[in-house]
Amino acid sequence: MTQSTPVGEPDGGAAAAHQHSDEAGPPYRYERDAVAAELHERWSDLEPGTETETRVTIAGRLMLRRIQGKLAFGTLDDGTGRIQLFAPAAHTPDHAAFCDLNLGDWIGVSGIVMTTRRGELSVRVEQWDVLARARRPFPDKWHGMTDPDTRFRQRYVDLWVSPAVRRTFALRSQMMSETRRFLEDQGYIEVETPIFHPIPGGALARPFTTHHNALDADLYLRIAPELYLKRLIVGGLDRVFEIGRVFRNEGLSTRHNPEFTMLELYAAYADYGDMMELTSSLVEHLAVTLTGSAVLSVGDRQIDVTRPWRQATMAELASEAVGRPISVHTPPGELAALAEAHDVAVPDGARTSSARLLTELYEKLAEPTLTGPIFVTEHPAETSPLARRHRGDPLLAERFEAVVAGRELANAFSELIDPDDQRQRFEAQAAARAEGDDEAMAVDEDYLRALEYGLPPTGGLGIGMDRLAMLLAGVEAIREVVLFPTLRPEQD
Repeated sequence: MTQSTPVGEPDGGAAAAHQHSDEAGPPYRYERDAVAAELHERWSDLEPGTETETRVTIAGRLMLRRIQGKLAFGTLDDGTGRIQLFAPAAHTPDHAAFCDLNLGDWIGVSGIVMTTRRGELSVRVEQWDVLARARRPFPDKWHGMTDPDTRFRQRYVDLWVSPAVRRTFALRSQMMSETRRFLEDQGYIEVETPIFHPIPGGALARPFTTHHNALDADLYLRIAPELYLKRLIVGGLDRVFEIGRVFRNEGLSTRHNPEFTMLELYAAYADYGDMMELTSSLVEHLAVTLTGSAVLSVGDRQIDVTRPWRQATMAELASEAVGRPISVHTPPGELAALAEAHDVAVPDGARTSSARLLTELYEKLAEPTLTGPIFVTEHPAETSPLARRHRGDPLLAERFEAVVAGRELANAFSELIDPDDQRQRFEAQAAARAEGDDEAMAVDEDYLRALEYGLPPTGGLGIGMDRLAMLLAGVEAIREVVLFPTLRPEQD
């Protein structure tokens, strides 16, 4: 090999003195001064068969290894990327022990940066330490973990054997950070509201219940932070948002996990039209910033999230699905007959409600077909107990759902600000709850008291951040973007 002109500090700086010693056990700390991604960036133009005078110390998992007599090669993965280890017996102490390492072992390595005759960027192993032993074998290097249930239960393995999985969760982290920056740039402040609620509210969902021993009181894990955030608008915080976990005691599916991450925000002096603009501008901004394009791939579909997005009413979409005009004003008997004709199961309590029947027809027949992005507007007021009535039709609410790739991404209202109307809707919900609807809301007297102090015109928005991550990452199951999804207990 030939020697290159030195670049940077010869001898690698602070961590050049590590010695291999497995007998003493792993060290309590290990100081590295380089990572794989930086090495590839810095030395991308290094000619084949070149040794530098730069010594580095790196650390990570040994993921691949091959032995050719007195020469061993390994692949070290440190989370930023992979770098080859070049370990000739003449330079590598305790060469036989190095060759006997398990795949998956954590090791630290010091040596010079070089390229092999074939041009592979490498670190020559001149000192090395075992940092942790892998006592279980990793899955096959080519096929990885193929059983989805095992992948989700053993995410700590999945992350190592599937670089694409690590990229997905790095993207999710960037999405959260960029969302916060986007909202803060528009004058929103981030707040935190309680997770334990004395009354379940803020959404139509079955809550999880727990008990506080010191208070001897039943509490509910929040199903939404909405009512607390709107209390803050009453208190004079004009623009607020919260990103946090919410909990709904519901089933599991490709788009549902019992605990998930929600962004909720509220803006004084705004309505649901303002929330449409905010939703589409946020999603377009995230797509371009994080993926480089406003056109996203989801399965075999290409979805362009460039503004403006299409708008259609729930009634229009349901009418298209059943082949005749229907609306919240259509008699319930007619809607029930249409549901039966289209094999749409309707809960017994919904058969006398045009609002609930229309919603069932839309959700079962129309929503799954919407590639989007689309704002589905003008939901029935009866199924929107926290939304302001539509200024053109009191049976409707000023509400939209943003639907992308056949699934709801966001839900938003012109918020209900009239305490008398809100009380009537709470009481209707409480009556439904008393009749067995365990997703209905209860009467929240403190929230009503807050409204009596005056809630200005307000627009509110909720975005499921897990589903937004699914969209940006191009995956179709929520478990792919939740590090530790809820799973059924393992069978013995």
